[in-house]
Amino acid sequence: MTKLPRRKFLIMAAGAAALPTLSHAAWAQTYPLRPVTLIVFVPAGGSPDISARFVGQSLSQRLGQSVVIENRPGAGGSLALQAVARAPADGYTLLLVAVPHAINVTLHEKSNVNVTHDVVPVAGLYTGTFVMVVSPSLPVKTVPEFIAYAKANPGKVNMTSSGAGNLSHLAGELFKAMTGIEVVHVPYKGAVLAHAGLMAGEVHVMFDAMTSALPNIRSGRLRALAVTTATRSEALADIPTVAEAVPGFAVSSWLGIGAPVGTPGEIVDKLNKEINAVLADPAIKARFAALSSEPLVVSPADFGKFIGAEAEKWGKVIRATKIKPR
Repeated sequence: MTKLPRRKFLIMAAGAAALPTLSHAAWAQTYPLRPVTLIVFVPAGGSPDISARFVGQSLSQRLGQSVVIENRPGAGGSLALQAVARAPADGYTLLLVAVPHAINVTLHEKSNVNVTHDVVPVAGLYTGTFVMVVSPSLPVKTVPEFIAYAKANPGKVNMTSSGAGNLSHLAGELFKAMTGIEVVHVPYKGAVLAHAGLMAGEVHVMFDAMTSALPNIRSGRLRALAVTTATRSEALADIPTVAEAVPGFAVSSWLGIGAPVGTPGEIVDKLNKEINAVLADPAIKARFAALSSEPLVVSPADFGKFIGAEAEKWGKVIRATKIKPR
């Protein structure tokens, strides 16, 4: 075997070590060369799916390749997360990340996948408003009146949700903890049934997504007491925030984009840049406003911190209330 001079060997070794870096940079410059799949954790037609589709359409135009929506509903978002976590880390399989993934860090802590371990944060999409609504038959019109009524009737007020362990449930549990009231949780299978229960007076209060509750609020079939975001909503400009009566209370739904761990940083940065450009489009802003949502324009690092803070926040609520997955 011919021996290489030491100097030539070292030069070749240094060049070989640099190859991965060079290939990643070149990869990012040419990415994407084929369609990108965005896996969505809800069925087609749901609000997150609709948002994914119109963002995906605009992102396709910027990337020069189709963004294909693939729906993988089930297990509170875990099936979609598993599909992405097991996909090649090449930027061609992305995840629509949302609150359920942050909640599941604690709710399904024994799961073999975890949004904080198995997904690289890429970009935010939006934050959405929740609203505290009550049955019109309940004799309260403000948050302080509701708190006083609940304290005067401990254990006699029913709080509903669209499912145990989801954001509508946890928002109510957070409100209970911060106000010291005693209410009974009565979950329904979905917002439509929960609204029917509210209107019939079977249950009394609910924290629900603005987009879901707004039609019944405007028709007078539900009464809005407050919105859950830090500032008032344009959709219900005369309705105060919960925090005006309960300082520090804040609940938002949100969406973003993630990729498998190991996805090259150059590709993550490119996607972040293009997604943030999509979010700056006035047409996209208008579509989000129609959903009572605001664009979430952040860096990958800041989106990662955001997800971590949400996981920690809801983890505390889950542990304190001993909520178990169903």
